[in-house]
Amino acid sequence: MKIIGFVGLPGSGKGEASKIARHHGLAVVVMGDIIREEAARQNLEPTDQNLGRIGNALREKDGPDAIARRTLDRVMATGKDVVVVDGLRSKAEADFFRAQAEEFHLVEVYAPAEARLKWLATRGRPDDPGSSTRSDSNTDIIRSPQDCRAAALKERESREMGWGMYEAIDAADMSLRNDRSLDDFRKNVEKVLGLLGTDAVSSDDPKT
Repeated sequence: MKIIGFVGLPGSGKGEASKIARHHGLAVVVMGDIIREEAARQNLEPTDQNLGRIGNALREKDGPDAIARRTLDRVMATGKDVVVVDGLRSKAEADFFRAQAEEFHLVEVYAPAEARLKWLATRGRPDDPGSSTRSDSNTDIIRSPQDCRAAALKERESREMGWGMYEAIDAADMSLRNDRSLDDFRKNVEKVLGLLGTDAVSSDDPKT
């Protein structure tokens, strides 16, 4: 089995890269679905805070590769020879997949902070940084939606950095930049999938 893992900071475009891979017929397993389904089992709203607490709890209970081990079951269940795994958050997870797969490639998806904030504001997922204004708990200052989103993004990045996100990014085999147009990004994702030897994307594919 060949596993292609996408790693990147929140809002960098991992989901979009996975959507492109799926469009070309590749199986995609999203690691965050493990956390969201656990939140549903506990009757919790899938907010960033709740999902973060669940992610921490699972890793503390079952080790740093806890989510990766649960994800591997779903990877195997696809029955496919090539599977894309969206959302690695630590080198421990990358090491786990590398040990389990016959071939493993880790791809960083990179976008600057300003672009990530913009995309997160419009994505519409309940675990994205919110857009409503709120008062600071220690002052009477009303924080703007932009400030709220920036603070929430910083908090989320700090949590994921604690899981080992930056070490995973440093361990990536290649990097996909997502700082131009969506069409440019799509072509770059397709190019990387082709370089990694996926049959789904070839030079004569009319979609490339």
